[in-house]
Amino acid sequence: MTATISDTGSVTNTKSTEGNRLRVAGKLWQAGGPLVIFIAMFAVVAILTPAFIGSGGITIVAASAAPILLVALGQAFVLNIGSIDLSNAAITVLGAILLAMLLGPLAIAAPIVVLVLVTLFGAVNGFLLAYTQVPSFALTLGTLGIFKAASLVVSGATTVYVSQNKEVVSPLYTTQLAGLPLTFVLGVVVAAIAYLFLRFTRAGMGMTAIGKNESGAIFSAVRTRALKITAFALSGFMAGLAGMTIIAQAGSASAMGLGSDLLLPAIAAAIVGGTSISGGVTNPLNVILGALTIALVPIATAAIGVAAEAQNLVYGVVIIVVVALTLTRSRTAIVK
Repeated sequence: MTATISDTGSVTNTKSTEGNRLRVAGKLWQAGGPLVIFIAMFAVVAILTPAFIGSGGITIVAASAAPILLVALGQAFVLNIGSIDLSNAAITVLGAILLAMLLGPLAIAAPIVVLVLVTLFGAVNGFLLAYTQVPSFALTLGTLGIFKAASLVVSGATTVYVSQNKEVVSPLYTTQLAGLPLTFVLGVVVAAIAYLFLRFTRAGMGMTAIGKNESGAIFSAVRTRALKITAFALSGFMAGLAGMTIIAQAGSASAMGLGSDLLLPAIAAAIVGGTSISGGVTNPLNVILGALTIALVPIATAAIGVAAEAQNLVYGVVIIVVVALTLTRSRTAIVK
């Protein structure tokens, strides 16, 4: 009898120790993992292509990272509540097309109108998730198709150019602050505001509580439905900001053009930035490092001879590896 109790206690202690180690590893990853990965990627690029880094390459990387960062921040909000938004990159493209079409007739009011519209698109996603209980993966996979189709219809399956009033948004790309385009600075400012929102507001802490333990959040009187809608609405809003950066840079938009391939890079940036795929853990400031790391991937892959067509393969591998290394596994955990 004594031996049995001892053995059981030993097994329990072993499991407890393993769980503690996983939690410590997770905290260490949150604290320094994104920075380590960024430094490693930057070192690879600096060694393989020193000329690029020394000839305005930093500005180019920051400009490339700007839309990735904004879409990734929206994705981080949704991942934080234990869901996923496969449609926010498509909302970015649709928002860019709408902005290109509306800048002429509406001028300075166009960005406001577009941001309201894309925020509503995101809120509809959140409403459907909250009130129909359709899993977010299936729901946003469906709305991904809807928004892509809408982009094709609205644009007439052609490139939409800004004909007038481009100066309303173009300074976001042409103006630099400390050698960085304002598009990237905008992303950094949004990340800082997102960090403060999640850490110091009741709504932000409620979102994190939903991701950590939704049942517990419900019993704690957290308004889970309203906060889910809010998280998806913020994802749509940030997708709209990303659409603005696309127009500021390119002056045009199309369903198959700049921004149409943002989904995988944005998810990868959020995860490399320490956002947990199972919810309840995110740091928007680290997502900045994640976006910069992902923006360096095309340069690094080109330097080592990997074809541009294989970049999505790299993003996919990054997502799988980072999730595999950081996901806390337990028999009672539920991945949503």
